Amino acid sequence: MLAAARMAFASCARLLPSSPSTLTSVRARAGAVSFLVPPPAPSAAARSSRNLALCCSSSSPPPADAAVAPPPTQTAAEEAKPAAPGGDEKAEPTVEELAGLLDIRVGRVVKAWRHPEADTLYVEEVDVGEAEPRTICSGLVNFLPIEELQDSSVIVLANLKPRNMRGIKSNGMLMAASDASHENVELLTPPEGSVPGERVWFGSEEEKDRQSEPASPNQIQKKKIWESVQPHLKTTDNCVAVLGEHPMRTSAGSVFCKSLQGARVS
Repeated sequence: MLAAARMAFASCARLLPSSPSTLTSVRARAGAVSFLVPPPAPSAAARSSRNLALCCSSSSPPPADAAVAPPPTQTAAEEAKPAAPGGDEKAEPTVEELAGLLDIRVGRVVKAWRHPEADTLYVEEVDVGEAEPRTICSGLVNFLPIEELQDSSVIVLANLKPRNMRGIKSNGMLMAASDASHENVELLTPPEGSVPGERVWFGSEEEKDRQSEPASPNQIQKKKIWESVQPHLKTTDNCVAVLGEHPMRTSAGSVFCKSLQGARVS
């Protein structure tokens, strides 16, 4: 009987597919043969769902170990970014450009007297080419006799804000050279033939036509233009007033002081 069962099993096995996944298990027992058959094949709808899942999975991200180009660094991105036309930041003006905003003029002292309320101050009326002379107070009593000041040709910084000096409003400043100890002071003098009211410039004769318009007194004060330029003013070994290496000029020639060499100008 056992031999007959084995023969029957062999016949059935030839009729079943040969794939190992199709036949789940065949088990022989004494007196009987039982077959464990796989569940029925999935329906068409199930196969469609499985195929859709396979198709969707094909667009999934690559595995972690796949070679992927790293994103550009911030520096590289910034280098690739085109620069804004003209740049966003304005360049700092040069000392020469700032000096061009000063309204420095040839002047002539029409009248001078001692300040009634200040022992160290003179009061001058100065012709700077305007309808009326300007009133200017200068701390020159300890350095110049009043006779040297009367009717003298001077250099005037004319676009400073007016200042009240012991009850008298001063509208400008006489420019002078002084030594390091400030014991010796000499007024800057325009060359002979200079006309009151002519604007002074720095550099060559050709640079006169390239002067910018002077800044307003408010701008001079707010932007500290005079404070930025003044440290660069001095006299040479020939007593010529210069800005760096650029001589202070009028149409008649270079501005100078009487005798102070390498002196600061203020």
